[in-house]
Amino acid sequence: MVKLVRLALTGAILAAIAVRLRRRARLPEHGRTEQEQGDVIPAGLPRRPVRRTRRTWPALFGVSALAVAVLVFSTRVATSGEQVWGKALEPTSEHAPEPAADPVAPDPVVSTPSAMSSPMSSPMSSPMSSAAPSATAPPASTSSASAPDPACAPGRRPVVVRPVDPKVKRAVDRQWRRIERWLETRAPRTHATLGRPGRARTIAIAEAQMGLDLPDDLRASLLRHNGTGAFGLGATAPSSSVRDIRDRWRELCRRDSADLRQGPLEDRWNGRMIPFAYRSDRGYGLIDSRTGGVGWDDLVTGRTSPAMPSYHALLRATADALERGGVVAGWTPRVTRGVLRWTPPR
Repeated sequence: MVKLVRLALTGAILAAIAVRLRRRARLPEHGRTEQEQGDVIPAGLPRRPVRRTRRTWPALFGVSALAVAVLVFSTRVATSGEQVWGKALEPTSEHAPEPAADPVAPDPVVSTPSAMSSPMSSPMSSPMSSAAPSATAPPASTSSASAPDPACAPGRRPVVVRPVDPKVKRAVDRQWRRIERWLETRAPRTHATLGRPGRARTIAIAEAQMGLDLPDDLRASLLRHNGTGAFGLGATAPSSSVRDIRDRWRELCRRDSADLRQGPLEDRWNGRMIPFAYRSDRGYGLIDSRTGGVGWDDLVTGRTSPAMPSYHALLRATADALERGGVVAGWTPRVTRGVLRWTPPR
């Protein structure tokens, strides 16, 4: 800044000198002549020509050129000096400070391939992550009670939308129409909680993530009502949606140890089961993916007991109990202020 001020002052001084010289160049060399200083100039005498100096103009141009040269040279020197000074202040690569870590950026995580990845996957960890042994963990026992459940770690499989058997779909829709008519007339508040139709691709994604094939009667029911809200099928809790079924299957895979014994409904829960319903005071309604049988996990013994041979059989038994006043596995339907409730056996 000081250099620029000095340059400006120098330029102003040189410009003033140039203007002064230019003004002097316009005046006569010795002022007026003797005749011009008098009152009257004789008529017969010729005027003496005014002589202007011829040496002033070269001096004027020389001073102007010198001023321009000084200004240009001073500007270049100042610019080059600032560049050199700026380069001197820049840190070199050896002494450059390291960039500070971003406090918002998450820590790097080493990802592993998972068979559960899809647009519908939830933020909960995959069952494969819980089944993977830790590098510092002690060797697992070779007994079947502590062995990981292979059904909870399915291999990667493509998403395939499987068609539902038309006969099964007609049979399921028939039972649902009976239930819907009864609820609309007797329990309208419960009828209003029935879920909307599900999507076939959503079901296919859940099947690929769990490595299981949902029975046709369950898929047909989900395509009509993706969850039943406050309505429960007889002794079971309200049926879950497709996403809830997948999430609870993952939760049970992480929580329960595997039981590799045969007999799907008589043994402890395993990854071959499909938790289609849940209620905190009753436990899980389960479907065996291999046989289609419906059972119940009481959350106490961890064992299931056969209740119905299929999901369609459970739907038909529920419709019969509503229309005829019967029971389903000992549970009796009761309506209170437009809400259907199932009374447990005494």
